[in-house]
Amino acid sequence: MSTAEQIMREIQKLPEPLAREVLDFIELKHGLKDRLAEELKLAQTPAMKHVWDNSEDEVWNDV
Repeated sequence: MSTAEQIMREIQKLPEPLAREVLDFIELKHGLKDRLAEELKLAQTPAMKHVWDNSEDEVWNDV
């Protein structure tokens, strides 16, 4: 069994949030995502939560 097959087998056992974390790591580690941009997104989340989570804009959640 190849390494990729072993990785896929193990990832399939993970709950979705952990699988997402593994994917994020792979993308950041290999330059598929901009690390600085991702860190900025994480940093802004707490400050923007009250703006993003409001009943007036609920219609946009389905887009």
